[in-house]
Amino acid sequence: MSRGLTAGALAQIAATELQPILLFQAEFQSGTIYIWNGIGDLSWNSQTWTGVGTFMSFSDIEESTEVKAVGATITLNGIPSDLVSTALSDVRQNKPGKLYLGFLSSGSIVSDPYLIFAGRLDVVHLDESSEGSTISLQYESRLIDLSRPRVFRYTPEDQEREFAGDLGMEFVPSLQDKKVTWGRVSNAVPSGAGSGGAPPVDEQQTAGM
Repeated sequence: MSRGLTAGALAQIAATELQPILLFQAEFQSGTIYIWNGIGDLSWNSQTWTGVGTFMSFSDIEESTEVKAVGATITLNGIPSDLVSTALSDVRQNKPGKLYLGFLSSGSIVSDPYLIFAGRLDVVHLDESSEGSTISLQYESRLIDLSRPRVFRYTPEDQEREFAGDLGMEFVPSLQDKKVTWGRVSNAVPSGAGSGGAPPVDEQQTAGM
């Protein structure tokens, strides 16, 4: 991880006293939230980050040398019951979320926090109790798309989605049950055909598509 840390962050790690913090940025339907796991407000990256203390927790962040999707879960605790419905209606699947590791020095953020996870919202879990509610936001890495099938059909809708304004598949639906007739009808009797000869040749053919 040290490959992405700034000189200021490395100096804090080597210092006698270390004050690590985590900052969470997430997009919701009503806008983007900026929170961190401390008390009070912090200013960084032209945003004000609101401290939520122990009401926010995170799962382990895994870094792998393999090409695979690694997820993370952010948990918000102690949410009042009257705000649960509002919180759940505000989340949207595939909205991005970012988690940063930073350090404090004399109450200010040491430039710059390190991005330890970035993903998109996948699943939301709600756990209610008499003391309040807990919402867990499960994020997945963009690499999860590698395991999802890519389905494309030869329809006008799919073609328009890929290439706006392209009418190359416009007539495909009308061809599904279309019958095409080709050839000609001939009533001539072949030379040498008698009473026991071959019947007239019908050259008209019909094929169903």
